[in-house]
Amino acid sequence: MNNGMGTLYGIGVGPGDPELITLKAVNILKKADVIFTAASSKNDHSKAVDIARPHIAEDTPLVRLSFPMSKDKEKLEKAWSENAEAVLAYLKEGKDVAFLTVGDCMVYSTYGYLCEYLKRLAPDAPVVSVPGITSYQAAAARTNRPLVIGEESLLLLSGARGGEQYRKLGHLAENVVFLKAYRNVADINAALEEYGCLGTSVGVVACGLPEEKVVEDLRELETCKPEYWTLILSKRKTGGEE
Repeated sequence: MNNGMGTLYGIGVGPGDPELITLKAVNILKKADVIFTAASSKNDHSKAVDIARPHIAEDTPLVRLSFPMSKDKEKLEKAWSENAEAVLAYLKEGKDVAFLTVGDCMVYSTYGYLCEYLKRLAPDAPVVSVPGITSYQAAAARTNRPLVIGEESLLLLSGARGGEQYRKLGHLAENVVFLKAYRNVADINAALEEYGCLGTSVGVVACGLPEEKVVEDLRELETCKPEYWTLILSKRKTGGEE
């Protein structure tokens, strides 16, 4: 049913390499009336915009929505609700808008919260989510390490709390990806060592960007300045492996 509202497009723009944005995303960006992106309440820089900028018309309005870097649930919910209302205002004008997110829009993405709160405000609002290549897919390709083969499993974890989740779940999968691994890498390393996996793990910093770095010895990450775009790929040895 056409309710006269515009459409919200959630667009994953890929991990950083401008050639890894999808054709579908490019085609939507060229036609969008407004571009939204998330920005920390501490700055207005957007990596997602930097990646997508060549495909955005110069006269397209760019709106940065502030999302606080906080653990305060009340503060976070207030920001999510206010940002959803800001997007809805444009949709009610019949404008098609795109919300940009690095990697895939459904993997640890601010867009997931925005989409949830928008649906609460306007259940009939048209929403189209466009997948993007994730950082860990790009990192696996960069290091020529398959994420899974045969009957193996893959576990995707947030490293924001160090190795806490890995200690609980690491036995469930042969392969593990840690995203958000930049602040608590020492504890992640400790957990990997407990499982005997430290030597079979690799870190990738700023994958696909000019400053990209592959770190074969994860101990090096403990002495470096934390870099937000840091992930770790780990593989647990199985029977018969040397």
